[in-house]
Amino acid sequence: MTPQRVTMITLSVQNITASRDFYLKLGWQEAEGGTENIAFFKLRGLLLSLYSRDALTNDIGLPIAPRTTGSITLATNYDSPAAVDAAFDVALDAGAIEVGKPAETNWGGYSGMFADPDGHLWEYAHNPFWTFDADGYLTGDA
Repeated sequence: MTPQRVTMITLSVQNITASRDFYLKLGWQEAEGGTENIAFFKLRGLLLSLYSRDALTNDIGLPIAPRTTGSITLATNYDSPAAVDAAFDVALDAGAIEVGKPAETNWGGYSGMFADPDGHLWEYAHNPFWTFDADGYLTGDA
């Protein structure tokens, strides 16, 4: 049996400097170990890696499609619609491309979507059916 966890998410990026700057403007903390081809950002229990598309292509030995979206979305959940709105504004100020302004959803929550400089889709959402621990992280319990 394999452990039920993710330890790193890697996003292929065209311009590592621009992408690094975008996530820094979101207020994210960069982890050690980055180079001119890769940047790491600390998340609770895992890392987000930004990897130069050329370097990643060379590393894995397969071509990577140019800017595409929709194959995967990443999400950050907040404890209120107001928190979603505030975080969404920070993302737009950092250079995000608005895909869908935060609004009430058909499933009873509140959600908005944006793309980072390379087109990776991020959803900022409030799900009133989920609970958070004392540190503000999802517990996985409804």
